[in-house]
Amino acid sequence: MPERKPERIETVIIGGGQAGLSVGHHLARRGRPFVILDANQRVGDGWRRRWDSLRLFTPARYDGLAGLPFPAPPRSFPTKDQVADYLEAYAARFRLPVRTGVRVDRLTKADGGFLATAGDRSWEAANAVVAMASFQVPRVPAFAAELDPGVTQLHAGSYRNPSQLQDGGALVVGAGNSGAEIALEVAGRQATWLAGRESGHVPFRIDSAVARRILLPVLFRFVGHRVLTVDTPIGRRLRPRLLAHGAPLVRVKPRDLAAAGVRRVPRVVGVRDGQPLLADQRVLEVANVIWCTGFGPDFSWIDLPVFGDDPREPRHHRGVVAAQPGLYFVGLSFLYAMSSGFLPGVDRDAEHVVRALTARQPTRPRR
Repeated sequence: MPERKPERIETVIIGGGQAGLSVGHHLARRGRPFVILDANQRVGDGWRRRWDSLRLFTPARYDGLAGLPFPAPPRSFPTKDQVADYLEAYAARFRLPVRTGVRVDRLTKADGGFLATAGDRSWEAANAVVAMASFQVPRVPAFAAELDPGVTQLHAGSYRNPSQLQDGGALVVGAGNSGAEIALEVAGRQATWLAGRESGHVPFRIDSAVARRILLPVLFRFVGHRVLTVDTPIGRRLRPRLLAHGAPLVRVKPRDLAAAGVRRVPRVVGVRDGQPLLADQRVLEVANVIWCTGFGPDFSWIDLPVFGDDPREPRHHRGVVAAQPGLYFVGLSFLYAMSSGFLPGVDRDAEHVVRALTARQPTRPRR
């Protein structure tokens, strides 16, 4: 078979979630040619695969991308399926050229730009935008393989609801927002333990009238969006801590867990006799373990010198990679601000990157 020639396009966007769609919208507004490549079979599938009861922490009035308000009551907290459907509608509304079922397996330099490869297909582009979140590969400790085969193990990325669990106790490992919400849900069905260090909590109910009208706008739209940024001293100081340990509990409070019968235990440090071993050397006999231990990025497919000592984080400022003109990142946690990991923040990051891209190439290339 003859080798397929690369398709040529000014900009290739890798990732068709909220970050990729937002970049695409800002490029489309400027009349710039681009294509969005997404590994999912359907726009929004990244959200559809998350656990059934997941809801956003921000009210719908703050969850829309540029040009299309979120179609839900302004003070409601959208479900993960509502977000997925919104993203699909967004791509359709603005006729964004999303190609689904295309997993890019290599990004490298090409003559005058970049080459993105997906199997036997490839795209040559003057610009490449990596529009992917930091949460790509489930993190599970190596000793998880030593648990008794009879113990049901799930990562938060594959957990949907308590019906996946077998009878018997359940241990949720990881006391961040995902772990707390899943533990609270599972406790309604069976004995539940939550392992890990408490990371603090927001000292108010986010669904109260005062929170929706005043406190959340201050917390997310001002503090998270404008104060905690890489351009402020406090933002630079807190960024490593927030990336390493996550944000405080937002919806679930410690007293909610206690009221539901969730028992707090120290972190899990290993396995003994096929069961989880706690830091205080207790062995916890359970039938289920849910690993809410987070995700890590996977940039192994990027064959470009953009990483320093930490291969998990590219060197950039506000998504612009100065060492590789034409290369950009959008969607990473705390890319610019704490809000960068939320819908209200990703659109600002996308617009900044597109401004930088168009300033570098103010006119369309000749064909």
